[in-house]
Amino acid sequence: MKRTSLSSIMLLLVLITLVGLGHCHAHGPHGQLKVGFYNDKCGGNNVEKVIYDVVKQKITADPDTVSDLVRVSFHDCFVRGCEGSILLNGKGTEQTAPINKGLGGIKTVSDIKEAVEKVCPGVVSCTDVLVIGARAAISLAGGKWYEVETGRRDGVVSRKDEAQANIPPPTMPVPQAIELFARKGLNKHDFVVLLERLYNFRNTNKPDRSISPSLLQLLQKTCPLNSKTDNETFLDQTTNSHFKIDNAYYKQILAHNGVMEIDQNLASNPSTRGLVIGLAKSPNQFLDQFGPAMVKMARIGVLTGNQGEIRKSCGSVN
Repeated sequence: MKRTSLSSIMLLLVLITLVGLGHCHAHGPHGQLKVGFYNDKCGGNNVEKVIYDVVKQKITADPDTVSDLVRVSFHDCFVRGCEGSILLNGKGTEQTAPINKGLGGIKTVSDIKEAVEKVCPGVVSCTDVLVIGARAAISLAGGKWYEVETGRRDGVVSRKDEAQANIPPPTMPVPQAIELFARKGLNKHDFVVLLERLYNFRNTNKPDRSISPSLLQLLQKTCPLNSKTDNETFLDQTTNSHFKIDNAYYKQILAHNGVMEIDQNLASNPSTRGLVIGLAKSPNQFLDQFGPAMVKMARIGVLTGNQGEIRKSCGSVN
């Protein structure tokens, strides 16, 4: 079962809001980042506009580009920090970890980087391409425009075991997820976990009773027991909301239509229920918080100055 909506991103926003990510700032020299870092470095070329235009083309061809770019950002930042390690190809890299199976967006970032290299070679890091690209995707999907800090450099290490160790399962209790969120992600093999909720929740041989009957019927049809087909479903069950940045996800989990177990727990756990209710009631509150949350996340473990390198190609070190 693949995630093909923005729902996991909505879940992560709740946790970003709760923990504030304030202590993450100490993980890297984010103070050297600044808005408009590349303004005077590319001969008058606006690299942020170049990136925006490519992302727009990609979304037109494949709306999944929105969730792909934002999810790649999360998967990158929560392992070694926001330094592009998820983008490196090869044996034993983060991309090969089971937790990253089916993760989209890697090629998209490489394609954007190629476009940037044509107008500003050797200057813009792959990590910044990803950060700027995610902002463009969010804006194009209906989110509010926000300023991004740039000046990151690319790391030279990418390890499969680190990726696997730093992303906890979506069955994790909400309080523990909040505690670990600043340094770890929230993802696992969605297909396996979904089947557990549909047919054998916590070894009871019965479905999870927190799933609404209508959603349970739909998901069991999409994911029949013992099926060998890797079907897709939207984690946000709101019609016409699958590729948009909006608050429909929160409304759905309040109605017991959360697909992942941790999705539904957010609506029932006392520490998060109030925030979910607020976000469900106010689309403006959600849109106002999304950009700042992404900016905070993009400060985790950054490399600046003489650290790391500026990769010529995102898939390999120089």
